[in-house]
Amino acid sequence: MDQAFSAPQSWRSPPVTRAPNSAEGPSATAPEHMHPAISFAKFSHPEVTATGERRASVSLKALETLWFNTGTLCNLTCENCYIESSPRNDRLVYLSRSEVDCFLAEAAKLDPPPNEIGFTGGEPFMNPGILGMLEDSLAAGFAVLVLTNAMKPMQRLKAPLLDLNRRFPSKLALRVSLDHYEPSGHERLRGPQSWPRTIDGLLWLARSGFTVSVAGRTVWQETDAQIRAGYAALFDRLGVGIDAADPGRLVLFPEMRADDDVPEITERCWGILGKNPDSVMCASSRMVVKRKGADKPAVLSCTLLPYDNAFELGASLAEAARPVKLNHRYCARFCVLGGASCSG
Repeated sequence: MDQAFSAPQSWRSPPVTRAPNSAEGPSATAPEHMHPAISFAKFSHPEVTATGERRASVSLKALETLWFNTGTLCNLTCENCYIESSPRNDRLVYLSRSEVDCFLAEAAKLDPPPNEIGFTGGEPFMNPGILGMLEDSLAAGFAVLVLTNAMKPMQRLKAPLLDLNRRFPSKLALRVSLDHYEPSGHERLRGPQSWPRTIDGLLWLARSGFTVSVAGRTVWQETDAQIRAGYAALFDRLGVGIDAADPGRLVLFPEMRADDDVPEITERCWGILGKNPDSVMCASSRMVVKRKGADKPAVLSCTLLPYDNAFELGASLAEAARPVKLNHRYCARFCVLGGASCSG
């Protein structure tokens, strides 16, 4: 955690001198193997922060959620989408059913195996193999969570989804992206006519007996309590049984932008913040993606950083079971300071 935080004096680093022409922040106190004149901008070095402290890292405690990004293509182009999904963005191409099967087989052999398999996108229901992936995950005994906008790509698959939910009761959960509890807010971020189509999908899921939750945004100038009260009133009007006070049923994601000036997380921050590294998402999850032009999928540290090669950990779950350096703004803003997680 860099000097943007007002830490107790006993926790602060000794003052250091700003290097000439440094990009931001004071010069780093470099480790012995580095030249002492080198200085770093924030999030530019995997081991050392801009203030010269050792960067925090997170070890994999246990793989509790294995995520699959089914591809970045989406039927919507939303404002400030974390991974820039759109009808044209295919930087992450569609995973195939057989590719997912290979990771499911590896996951099943872990001790313990994951609690949950998650599917995200893009819009997962645009992937032509999604039903097979869901069926294979459920048949292997995993609980499954799908993140969806609940619009046409999902709604055209109502019959097979009902069949899966009947065959695997209480094992298939869907989280619907509903950015605000009022139509104007939701459509400001997701575009005209997105509200009624999403509400139609949410109502169908709830009335059809699916386990359903909602994901909202916190970009609004409202407190957590105000946002939850607004959603609670909406859920009551709709007659859907979602408890807006339950953070697992109404997930409110912190806002992030790539150019946000956020503090770096150092090893000392765990004590300063009173947080345990095991609470951070990369202590319990990994995500499988397939980049455009790649021969095979890769395993990443989390769902938020699909394009940063520094967070690619290997081609298998075994290779990806290594510690993750918190060397990105999203690590600080979303996970450590925001306390958020994409898992169910």
